[in-house]
This record gives sequence, structure tokens and C-alpha cells, in this order.
Amino acid sequence: MNFKFGYCSAAAVAFAAVSGPAWADLTAQDVWSDWRDYMSGVGYEVSATEDQSGDTLTVSDLSLSMAIPDSDGTMSFTADKIEFKENGDGTVTIMMPATMPMQIAGTEEGSAFDVTVNVEQSGHAMTASGSPDDLTYAYSADAMVMRLASINVDGEDMSSAVQIEVAINNIASETAMKIGDLRSYAQNMTSSGVTYNFTFDDPESDDGGSMVGSMSNVAFQGGGDIPKDMDTTDMQAMVKAGFAFDGTFSHGGGKTDVSGTDAGATFQYASTSQGGAIQVAMDASRLIYDLSQAQTTLNVVGGDIPFPVSLEMAEAGFRMLMPVGKSDTAQDFELVVKLGDFTMSDMIWGMIDPGGALPRDPASVIVDLAGKAKILIDLLGPDVAEEVMGASAPPGELEALTLRNLLVSAAGAELSGTGDFTFKNGGPSPFGPFPQPVGGVDLKLVGANGLIDKLIQMGIVTDQDAMGARMMMGMLAVPGEGEDTLTSKIEMNEEGHIMANGQRIQ
Repeated sequence: MNFKFGYCSAAAVAFAAVSGPAWADLTAQDVWSDWRDYMSGVGYEVSATEDQSGDTLTVSDLSLSMAIPDSDGTMSFTADKIEFKENGDGTVTIMMPATMPMQIAGTEEGSAFDVTVNVEQSGHAMTASGSPDDLTYAYSADAMVMRLASINVDGEDMSSAVQIEVAINNIASETAMKIGDLRSYAQNMTSSGVTYNFTFDDPESDDGGSMVGSMSNVAFQGGGDIPKDMDTTDMQAMVKAGFAFDGTFSHGGGKTDVSGTDAGATFQYASTSQGGAIQVAMDASRLIYDLSQAQTTLNVVGGDIPFPVSLEMAEAGFRMLMPVGKSDTAQDFELVVKLGDFTMSDMIWGMIDPGGALPRDPASVIVDLAGKAKILIDLLGPDVAEEVMGASAPPGELEALTLRNLLVSAAGAELSGTGDFTFKNGGPSPFGPFPQPVGGVDLKLVGANGLIDKLIQMGIVTDQDAMGARMMMGMLAVPGEGEDTLTSKIEMNEEGHIMANGQRIQ
């Protein structure tokens, strides 16, 4: 069952806003009005009782509620009392309760659920400054903890079977908000670290498990634009109204330990890293995911794996930039996959190559592509899947593709290359439904014959198979500089011919 916890974070963000210097006198009512307008603008129903006494505005019985997108359920956030106190220097202090419940309730896949998560703060302080249309918030806390308080499924209390706790420690944050036609914001947040602890015990069997982990030096930097009135159930309408986001989360290192029992078999999983980052950006024209992680280790024991698995990787990365808005002109795209210096334990190598024939140097894979494409439909539309499936033509046109870098290095052999292609759309193509490419790629292969010899020695490749592979390399490549080095230039011309080193092969 998916309780869609992601949609609940928006309410918590509002309570974690932060900032800096003061420019003009700000009243308690100004700050509360900004909170209320922001929450209403992003789709929450807001109810509260207001009481102004001297320099303090008390907001009691605050309730925020919203229907969960794509689900038959609601999310609500409550606070008994929040006080906004004018400090006499143009700033306002916001005093929040130590515990604020967040509730998710509804029906999914025929099961009714009701979940309560407590957001607990300790040593927290928040100050607002600026002017009503140019607000900044400064927030700090010793800790913010999100703790599962209760969970009920189909009338059955499962609180004793499931435990969830996420803690963010030593938080310092600044958020600046400018209110015009859009609400624009910029935020910086630092934290000494995040810890998390999930446990589950199946009440009807011996199955269960736990996941415990932490990340150090967690930070966020980013910002975006939010329409004043936004329908969170319609992404296409949101971005057309001006919604945009670009933010990067980073950490200085982390570890995760998972253990449990499944169908009577025990398993253990442990991973560590020395840092990483995740960038997510989106607006009406593009979507970006950019993930990276350094010095990752992985150890797995038990379960369906009959032997311990130990892996290490110095660098891992994935980047995707893709256009999402319909356009009459070509837009940029990128796809990058990077697995750098991958190594396996001697136990795994011993099973693959007990005689030690293959070099055990770290392996790497890099595929770095960029290009231009014309998007013919709006990929953020509500019915995009049906539109794509029912279309008689592709949803886009590929116009150019650049292989910025290709690297595959393993077992003593290395393949590298670069290339550029343009594509002829709208006419007949020798490649059937795919547009005709025009351009070429330069490839270099080092150590291939040596690797084939070792695979023959190991009995993985027969002499006949090796002969076929060598004949193919002879057709497509020519000797390069250095021992056991081949190079190849593969071209596709305007006539649809395929050339290898100047010789037509198709």
C-alpha cells in the first residue's frame, strides 16, 4: 500500500521556511497572512482562530487539509497554537508547538488507511523580517523529528508492527520570498545530519526487518516560482501558470543497514558512501534529474543469494535533461550514465575466473549523450499516456545526437569513442520507422584480442567463436597505434550508405 508520503511534505516545508536581514517594519498580521495565502494558494483548506493581543497574534486550532492527488484520500496538518510576536525592531518571531500531528487517511486498492505522523521540534526558533511582499525567514532547530504515531488499516491497529522515525539535526535555514505575479523563493539549508529508522514485524508470521541509516552534513540550495493559485492535481496547468523548481540536496557521506527475515530466510544488506548530491529541476520546458555518489560500497548476505556479495564503486552518476513542452523548435536533451572504478570481491572473482586469467582492474562504464529533439505533444498533459499510445506518429522528432563520450573498460580491454549525427525526418528512411542518421562515430578498442585469448583459455569462448569475432573486427576496424589497438570510423551518409573506414559495408 502506498500512503503517498511525498505529498505531505509541502505542509512541513511551510513550517521550516527561513531567512535573514530586515528592511522595513513587519507586523504579525503580515506574516500570518503570508502563511495563510501561501497555503491556500497551493491547494490547502485553511481554518484557524485569530486573536490579536498587544504585539502578539495567536492563531489557534490551525488545520490544513488537502486531497491527495491521484488517490482517494486526504492529508491534514494541525497545530494547537502558533504565536506571531512583533519584536519592536521590524521583525516578527514565530513560536510553534513542539509537536504538530500530520494525518493521512483514505482508501487505496480497496483498503482503508489512517496514518498519523508527529512532526516534533526541539530548540527551534523562527524569525520573519522584511516587508509583506519581500519576506525573509530565519529558522533553526536542534532537531526536527518525524515519527510515526499510529497506523490503522481496514480497522486494524498496526502501530506495534510498524515503526518509522526520521530525524534532522542541527538545522540552520534561510528562505527569501518575493511576492508579485508569482511567489518566488530562494532557500539555503544546512544540517549536521539525518538519521532514519524503519522497522516492520509481520503479526501473522516471523517475517520482518529493519532499515537503519544516516547521512552527514546534509544541505539544500535552490529556489523556484509558485503561482498564487495552483492546482496541484494538474501538472500541465501548474507549469503553464509559472511553476518552476531547481534545487540540489547534498550530503557528506552516509550508511544504510538492512536486515530481516523473509519466508524463513534471513538476509543482511549494508551500504556506505562518502558523499553525494541530487538535483531536481522542472519548468514548462524541461525536466532535469542529476544524481551522483562517491565511494559506494555494498555488502549483501543471505536471502536468495547463496554467497556473500561485496562490491565497490568509486563514482556513480546519472543525469537526464529532457524537454517536456510541445515546441515547434528543437530543444536540448542529455543522458549521462557513469559507473566509475567498479570492483568485486575476490570471492565473486573466484567463481567467475578461478584460474585468475582475467585482469582484475577496476571496471568503468560511461555513456554521455546530448542532442536536440522536437517535442510534438505536451509530455506533462493529464492524458499523455493515452495520447502517445493512440498516436499514428512518434511524439517527437530526433534532430541531432552527439556521443560526447563512450568508455567501457573491463578485464583488460577498453572501448572508447565520440560521434555526431543529424537526422532526416519526414522522408523515406533505410531504417524503416526510424529517421535516417547522417554523420559518424570514431571508436578505439584496446586489448580485445588479449581478452579473447583469455576467454578461450577459460573455456568461455570457443576457437570458432573467436575466429568469427576477429573476422568481424577485421571488417570494421583497422590497426591503431600501440599493441593490440584497433580504430574504426563508422559513417552514415546522405544516401543511406554505411561506411567503415571509408569502405561501404551497406
